[in-house]
Amino acid sequence: MSTQLAETNAESSSAVQLDITGMTCAACSTRVEKVLKHVPGVADATVNLAMERADIAFNDNVKVDDLVAAVEKSGYHAFPRANDAEVRRAEREERERETAREERHTFIILVVSALLAAPLVAQMIAMTAGLSFHLSPIMELVLAAPVQVIAGTRFYRGAFKALRGGSANMDVLVALGTSAAFFYSLYHLITLGNAATGHLYFEASAVILTLIVFGKLLEAWAKRSTTAAVRSLMALRPESANRLTETGTEVVPISALRLGDRVLVKPGERVPVDGTVREGTSELDESLITGESLPVLRSSGGDITAGTINGSGALIVEATVLGEDTTLSRIIRLVENAQTSKAPVQRLADKLAAVFVPTVVGIAALTFVVWLVAGGTFENALIAVVAVMVIACPCALGLATPTALVAGTGAAARSGILVKDIQALETAVHVDTVVFDKTGTLTEGRPEVTDIQAFDYDPNRLLCIAASAQTASEHPLAHAMVRAAEERRLELSRPTKFEACTGRGLVAEIAGQPVAIGNAALMDELGIDHFTADDMRRDLENQAKTSVMVAGAGRTVGVVAMADQPREGAADALAKLKHMGVRTLMLTGDSPAVTQAIAAGLDLDDVEAGIPPDGKAARIEALRKEGATVAMVGDGLNDAPALASADIGIAMGSGADVALETAGITLMRSDPRMVVAALEVSRATVRKIRQNLFWAFIYNVVGILLAAMGFLSPAIAGAAMAMSSILVVTNAGLLWRWKAKV
Repeated sequence: MSTQLAETNAESSSAVQLDITGMTCAACSTRVEKVLKHVPGVADATVNLAMERADIAFNDNVKVDDLVAAVEKSGYHAFPRANDAEVRRAEREERERETAREERHTFIILVVSALLAAPLVAQMIAMTAGLSFHLSPIMELVLAAPVQVIAGTRFYRGAFKALRGGSANMDVLVALGTSAAFFYSLYHLITLGNAATGHLYFEASAVILTLIVFGKLLEAWAKRSTTAAVRSLMALRPESANRLTETGTEVVPISALRLGDRVLVKPGERVPVDGTVREGTSELDESLITGESLPVLRSSGGDITAGTINGSGALIVEATVLGEDTTLSRIIRLVENAQTSKAPVQRLADKLAAVFVPTVVGIAALTFVVWLVAGGTFENALIAVVAVMVIACPCALGLATPTALVAGTGAAARSGILVKDIQALETAVHVDTVVFDKTGTLTEGRPEVTDIQAFDYDPNRLLCIAASAQTASEHPLAHAMVRAAEERRLELSRPTKFEACTGRGLVAEIAGQPVAIGNAALMDELGIDHFTADDMRRDLENQAKTSVMVAGAGRTVGVVAMADQPREGAADALAKLKHMGVRTLMLTGDSPAVTQAIAAGLDLDDVEAGIPPDGKAARIEALRKEGATVAMVGDGLNDAPALASADIGIAMGSGADVALETAGITLMRSDPRMVVAALEVSRATVRKIRQNLFWAFIYNVVGILLAAMGFLSPAIAGAAMAMSSILVVTNAGLLWRWKAKV
């Protein structure tokens, strides 16, 4: 969904998505969009030709039936998209079956038309070669008339619907052009009989229709390949699950599952729900969700995602997320919304498409007049007019952006890169500065406790107090202490009071006793002396260890140190960014000593330590004011202010949380090299969009000019028109081969 529409939705009370059928070119999608926007109460509407979908934002006074009726009145068909994932998949499968039937029907029409047009083409070749082979006028009519009826019906029907709806599309041009050639030839045959030889253009109408039908068939095949990403994702959803009951297992539809249900996932099966493993150990193939090629080990307590493939072990999984809230459903929704968004340049193309057909008809009329005034024959003028109307193709303009966007975002999703919309893509192209968080981004984000220095307590008791106070914290350092305590089988207590102090630490109460854990700033704030701990902390931090002080009863009682290692691929990612001409910075709340020790092995342009979350956001704002286009890479949670402040936020490894909905780009794998891949696929997609729009514009300008000057026969014009859309769609489809080099 476009950014504009998304902003409108925030102020609007309702939004709906409609599947649209019957659109054949950009003029059609522009017409539908215009009709929807004119429905009273509609705030905004976006129609995507490649996806055959409309996204509409409206107020409470508008009924969905009114929107459907408006589309139907304009000559097309509309169906509200179902909210339920299973129903939507069934509807999609039914539409795909219908599309397959239409393609088979079109293929039959093509074969029949080609067989009938073949003798006419042979005659054209023979005449060009100076041979004597020539069909009789009656035989030309016998061959051309069925083609005009069989292949031409779809264009006549489409033209009638478009004109009835108050617009003109490509079907109008094809119908006018081929009808002019056919009926002019028929007139000569009736009036001149066998003497009409040399004044007949039956072969032009028959060949044009055959070539355009062929082009439409190739275009449909190519478009299907660009939309394969969403179909692949939807195919990941199992239709049933093995639910555990008191008496055994029962096979139930996914829609019958409830939160808390336990399901058995057998070896080789797809996981049916987002959930937590309660029993069993197995390796899961998550490649189609995260792009990770290697299986991932999951055991009791581990979280797994619907759509992943179980390995050799049986798992019992407790359902924690169902339906449209699952990670897979949210990914599908995000990809679909990205694929229906529009670039500003595409909106210009849509405006041109809206006046394209009337303009072409006007150019054709002017061409006819100029040829006659210049002394040309009526036949020459007619041929030029037919060529002008046939070669003009608004389809290429309409397909230029959506096909590239669909292919690019689909290929990115297959590699575990989720792009929110076209604005995110365009912003990513211009990024010249990438700011990284440290913990969990450039480092593993899984620090381990390395040192426990207790002043008065036993080290285990100190760790127990520190870990108990942090059982309610989501910070990676807190998790490290809790893990260390659990590994030592220490009995932890839940804090009765807990308060996180952003960027400084936390204060809590354990068994009625106050506890504070954090840095020097927190201790100073609480008035707690930390002189004894300072030298110890400096020594630990010089070893690239992060240390925190633990205080109780108003004094420091010890220091706990943890170490975190740079992620595999971090150095490679930074080197590649530098090669791309992108400046790299690391902003972290950690101490300068630890930060410098970590940064020593990484080729960063700048490093800043001791910066709280709001300070990161302020630093990014300062970079933007200096003229930089900034991408912020973080974990999507504690880096939220910085992600929001940047030109584009890149959430890494947070596919299952709110980052899916908020970040401009979400990376499903916590690998810094995926940042490079995200910028690369953005550049590749935008490059394809620009290529397609350039060739679509140039094609129409040059093609219409050559046709008007008489340099193109109607048959060649028909072939060129068919090839223009195929060229655009095929060029976009090349993006499907893109893969992240990680």
